[in-house]
Amino acid sequence: MSELILDSLRRRMRAMHSLWEDAVDSMDLDQVNHVERDGVLPIAFSLFHLVQIEDGSATMLGAGPMVYDDSWAERMGLAIADHGKHKTVDEMVGQRIGNYDVFRSYQVLVFDKTESWLADLDPATLTEVVVARPFPPQIASTYSARVAGDEGITRLDGTECWIYQHGLRHIGEIEHARALVGLQGMTS
Repeated sequence: MSELILDSLRRRMRAMHSLWEDAVDSMDLDQVNHVERDGVLPIAFSLFHLVQIEDGSATMLGAGPMVYDDSWAERMGLAIADHGKHKTVDEMVGQRIGNYDVFRSYQVLVFDKTESWLADLDPATLTEVVVARPFPPQIASTYSARVAGDEGITRLDGTECWIYQHGLRHIGEIEHARALVGLQGMTS
């Protein structure tokens, strides 16, 4: 059964990543950095947020070291060198990407890291607890804490919540934001 679950997760992860790749490939830097109005985050926020969170989450789950280091922020020309998870909209509304090609390179590396890790993952490890109860404050208020079993968050829970479901949530934001810059959605 674990092999079936892992096979499904691999296919769903690839499909979710393909939506992100299609979105990034069909937008330009002006569209990505567009601010619809005060209090609305630019697409640049969701792009960097998702990829950096996935990079760190995959590392926590066993996929190897972070791709991101401090040099990436400068090379990407990030206005704010922070994924913004614990920041307010007001603190992150100024997020911009200056070098879209470098951002795209970072995205490719992170998605490849996640998918390579899943390709080699032993299905028996899906049930291993990666964050035990009681949860630290940065985890206690998350969706993954609501999903967790009695022992805590398993590798499967973390992969589903921190990477896959997180990616789907934010691609929905991207699809909506694309309409605000004159582009179409990603799927029917």
